[in-house]
Order: sequence, then C-alpha cells, then structure tokens
Amino acid sequence: MLKIDNLFASVGDEEDTKEIIKGLTLDVPAGEVHAIMGPNGAGKSTLSYVLTGRDGYDVTGGSAELNGEDILEMEPEERAASGLFLSFQYPVEIPGVPVMTFVRTALNAQHKQRGEDEISAAEFLKKAKAVAAQLKLTPEMLRRPVNVGFSGGEKKRLEIFQMMMLEPKFLILDETDSGLDIDALKVVSDGVNALRSPERGMLVITHYQRLLDHIRPDKVHVLADGRIIATGGPELAERLEKEGYDGVLAEAA
Repeated sequence: MLKIDNLFASVGDEEDTKEIIKGLTLDVPAGEVHAIMGPNGAGKSTLSYVLTGRDGYDVTGGSAELNGEDILEMEPEERAASGLFLSFQYPVEIPGVPVMTFVRTALNAQHKQRGEDEISAAEFLKKAKAVAAQLKLTPEMLRRPVNVGFSGGEKKRLEIFQMMMLEPKFLILDETDSGLDIDALKVVSDGVNALRSPERGMLVITHYQRLLDHIRPDKVHVLADGRIIATGGPELAERLEKEGYDGVLAEAA
C-alpha cells in the first residue's frame, strides 16, 4: 500500500534550507492503521505535506510509493486521484464556495483524472445526506462556504465528510483530534472507523493516546528528528502517554 524508503526532505529556499525528514522508512500495508507519534518538531506534519505534494517541501532522497506507483513524481491533483487523502490539522476556509459545490467538484475532478464518469446530482445528493447525518452535519452547514464560521470541531467533521464522500485508498490524518471535545472526537472517530477496510490503509498522526482509544492502530511508530526511532503495538502509545518521550528517545540514542 504505502511504502516509504529512506526518505529525506527539506523546507525553505536556497538561502535558508532546513532538513526535516532524515532517512525515514515506513511500510503501511493495505488494511492496516498505523499511528505516528512524536515530540514537537519531529517532522510529523512535514511528512504528510511531502507525501501529498505541498509547495515548499523538497524531497532530496529516497522514495515513496502508493500501490507501487511513485507518488513523488506526481502533481498534487494526481496524488489525490490515485487515492491519497490528507485531513489537515488546521482546515482552511474557502469563502464564497459552498461545501456541496466544493465536494462535488473535487469528486468529479478525481473521476475525470481516473477516466471515470461524473457522479450524477441525484446520486451525489443521496450519498451526501446519508454521510452528513452520520456525522451530525446539518443541511444548513452544507450550504455554507467551506469552513467559514465553523467551530474547530465542525471543521474536523467537515474534513471527515469530505473523506467519506471521496472514499480514498489511503488516508493521512494530521492531528485530527486537535481542538475536539469528547463528543466531537467520538463522531469524527466513528467516521474514520467506518472507512476501515482490507483495501484501505491509514496513517494517523497524533500527539495524544486518547485518539487511539477510538481509532485503534495496528502499529505505533515514534518519529523523532526526522526518522522512525521505535515501533510497537498500541501499548507503545499507552507507554508514551504515561512516561512521555524521554525513555524511548534515550533507548534510541
């Protein structure tokens, strides 16, 4: 599914370049959910940006493949059409563009990129109503401009709405639990868990073990100074919650 081998990446311009990812190797098979945890500045969000093709992040070595395809050679829209989805830590506002228009346009753009027929208005509306009800999004919220006037929890639920509508092959969740109260965390987690399948992989980036109580990972990786320094099962996240990162960092030194 997602295979990253000895990846190096930097951010900045020619005069001020900083290497953030320093030889990162990671393999997430189809059907599995992997979590990445790590201290601030470890490179967690940078990894998500590099994989999805955000401007300003340069790959200087290594490779990243999704289902055997080199995603680093693709444009961002090609990566999305291939099935890669990023749920942002801080979803952006898009004034003037209604949610339903935005999501249907994105969905049909991906269909076109893959050579598929566009989704009909009736089919799209039926699916949107069902997904919105599951995520407790009201019809009024779907008529509003994307993320404009939404609370933090509403923005995250809207991200999951987009994810469930697009049904990507591989999900990257960048601190999806940030800013969520307990009720919103459960709604968002239920939406994510509804997409777990043998054909789909997920990479969950988080600071806190509480999200992993709801989205149970198959493996947990600790990222520090741009590389994976420890890997284990869900118990590793529980250890980090109790002890912090110092012990794992010392063992890796």
